[in-house]
Amino acid sequence: MSSDRIKIVWIYPDLLSTYGDQGNTIVLERRAALRGIPTETVNLRSDEPVPSDGDIYLLGGGEDRPQILAAQRLLGDGGLARAVQSGAVVFAVCAGYQLLGHEFGGEEGQPVRGLGLLDISSGRGEQRAVGEIVGDVAGELNVPRITGFENHQGVTRLGPNARPFAKVLHGIGNGDGYEGAYAGRVLGTYMHGPALVRNPGLADLLLRWAVGRDLQPIDDSWAGRLRDERLAAVLP
Repeated sequence: MSSDRIKIVWIYPDLLSTYGDQGNTIVLERRAALRGIPTETVNLRSDEPVPSDGDIYLLGGGEDRPQILAAQRLLGDGGLARAVQSGAVVFAVCAGYQLLGHEFGGEEGQPVRGLGLLDISSGRGEQRAVGEIVGDVAGELNVPRITGFENHQGVTRLGPNARPFAKVLHGIGNGDGYEGAYAGRVLGTYMHGPALVRNPGLADLLLRWAVGRDLQPIDDSWAGRLRDERLAAVLP
């Protein structure tokens, strides 16, 4: 992180922003501002080079063709890989989550090369997962129970160098009883919602990783009400 701000890079909103996932940038900006932490947000179109000096990189969901195009351009660019090597935080949702892995399923289910930034591989399952998802997060991340909305046909397998983000209590997630994956400061999930709106504790995890320290508490009463409503609707 630079000495005076967090640089947030929203990658390819022209390709990967199907379900309002750009709202994740707004939440990070707001929760940083409430703590007096300035932010700079770069909305990076797919014809622009990826800066390697960002602190937090965000990727959203997308359809098959935009996902494939995004993977090809990010592979050719190399900026995101360099940022990860330098310790940057990456948070990716759905299609963005899949393309972080070694491979994912293309338009006809064919394997498409991913970025290899997370030790996962994804393919196309027999049934589509649509609906609310709830899970208990891996203890070491110190994030409360998660709530989100999934809409995908992906099945994701984790390799030995990735850990599951959460154990599924309701929904499908990766298809193996777990949801998402993480390694170091790279984290992927199938949750829309947007994910960080519905899970302020997850937003704070990304901010903690970026600044390298604990964050001061803020009033979470409104965000907590939304989260509690969504959880109660699924697990009364």
